[in-house]
Amino acid sequence: MHTNYIYIFIMFAVSFIIRVLPLTLIRKEIKNITIRSFLYYVPYVTLAVMTFPAIMEDTKSPVAGFCALIVGIVTAWLGGGLFPTAIACSAVVFVLELFI
Repeated sequence: MHTNYIYIFIMFAVSFIIRVLPLTLIRKEIKNITIRSFLYYVPYVTLAVMTFPAIMEDTKSPVAGFCALIVGIVTAWLGGGLFPTAIACSAVVFVLELFI
């Protein structure tokens, strides 16, 4: 007999272990350069993995999403902050979806 409480408990246990285990096992500062660089880039990779499919699928046309992605990369590469990059990408999608 399966109940929802078993599934909820398993989700709780996995989430708890993922968050608590590193705190209990790693007491010292991490000095390994490879592990430090891996941990430094994890948030950026996670954000990219969540954002990229939304860019391509949440527009009417994937072409508009792809063009916004290119404009966003160029804007960020040239030193634009988060707000100007978001405005540029939104403007590109808006304009392209009017004509496509």
